[in-house]
Amino acid sequence: MIQETILDKILYRVKKLIPRRVFEYFQPMYHEALAYGGALRYGFPSRRMKVIGVTGTKGKSTTVFLITKILEGSGHSVAAIGSLGFKIKDREWPNTLKMTMPGRFRLQKFLAEAKRAGCEYVVLEVTSEGIKQKRHLGITFDCAVFTNLHKEHLESHGSIENYIKAKQELFQVGDHFQVLNVDDPHFEDFDKFAAEKKITYGLEKGDIKPEQATINEDHSVFQVGSEVIRLNLGGAFNVSNALAAWSVGTLYEVEPAVIKNSLEKIESIPGRLEFIQKEPFNVVVDYAHTPDSLEAVYSTLKKKRPDLTNEVGPRPKLICVLGAAGGGRDKWKRPEFGALAEKYCDEIFLTDEDPYDENPTAILDQVQSGILSQTLPIHRILDRKEAISQAIGTAQVGDTVVITGKGSEISMAVANGKKIPWSDKEIVKEFLKR
Repeated sequence: MIQETILDKILYRVKKLIPRRVFEYFQPMYHEALAYGGALRYGFPSRRMKVIGVTGTKGKSTTVFLITKILEGSGHSVAAIGSLGFKIKDREWPNTLKMTMPGRFRLQKFLAEAKRAGCEYVVLEVTSEGIKQKRHLGITFDCAVFTNLHKEHLESHGSIENYIKAKQELFQVGDHFQVLNVDDPHFEDFDKFAAEKKITYGLEKGDIKPEQATINEDHSVFQVGSEVIRLNLGGAFNVSNALAAWSVGTLYEVEPAVIKNSLEKIESIPGRLEFIQKEPFNVVVDYAHTPDSLEAVYSTLKKKRPDLTNEVGPRPKLICVLGAAGGGRDKWKRPEFGALAEKYCDEIFLTDEDPYDENPTAILDQVQSGILSQTLPIHRILDRKEAISQAIGTAQVGDTVVITGKGSEISMAVANGKKIPWSDKEIVKEFLKR
């Protein structure tokens, strides 16, 4: 790791010496050379394992987690890497890099360590930014999975078309097995790539689809083939993620009963619609950082809990704590976040969330610009810990407090490249103990 840090510093200094236009011209070749250089340095370890790459705008982390549990449930040794953290067999550690897909040398080193540990499979989140920087090159993908596609990272890619093209590159190199979400409007953009075997999934159609589905905010029950599964994860989006993982298990000939049992053992996904408390009021932490994912979380939680339907008293409130992650990036999302909060939330706490070098107050201004209501209670509290505290202090019996944007992350990115230790979940637990 020390050698990699030194290399990073050397490369950074070299880049600073090269005129920007010259570097941008040679940038693709630079990234490609680094990717293959890292693979060569560690002996192309992916060639001796089955690597499953999962891409899409939403659901990558959860799908990686579910696939890992299914493969482990069938007796295989598995490594996994993504925003939820790193895993090699039973050893797990957090991802503190502030990027889902590590740099080329770190990634190849991880694959080499997984190989030495005897892993048969590696499940990997593949991001559009990672593909843009060629981090996927030098990796032999056995299976490519597409979850969905929504507008994101446009400031980096320049257009939605470029964003799609970046995602598509995984399917150009992953031509053995492919798993595709047939429900997604961009399905055909990914279905056009050849594969030895391909499986589609969806909530309404596809090779793998649920029957007799009952979807709630904290669990779902549905049937695939002859297996009836109770999934301890709420929302239709999590059923979709489970179907993606089920499809991968099917491709690798995992018995349906094993898939069912593996999924039913999962109590929650860290930071993904994670209920920290359910009584006397709900407190939920979620990573949602795009308008589509935020709306999916809000609409799922907005449903009245069945045990409160016939009770007499005030309607349960949805109390929302939110900001806008990624200072300097995807600013278009901010007013949309505000509009969604206005649509679904009964009380709003606007707060700080990975501002990097941008003015945190300006970020909140842009989120609030999407809120047109003059009567909705809105609190602007830059101190995220204080915002969480006040939101929890506001909650009454039956209410739901949802804290979005960071999920299971363990640091917050602030000015001058600094990262401060952070955990929404631990802060929630601290206040709930009082």
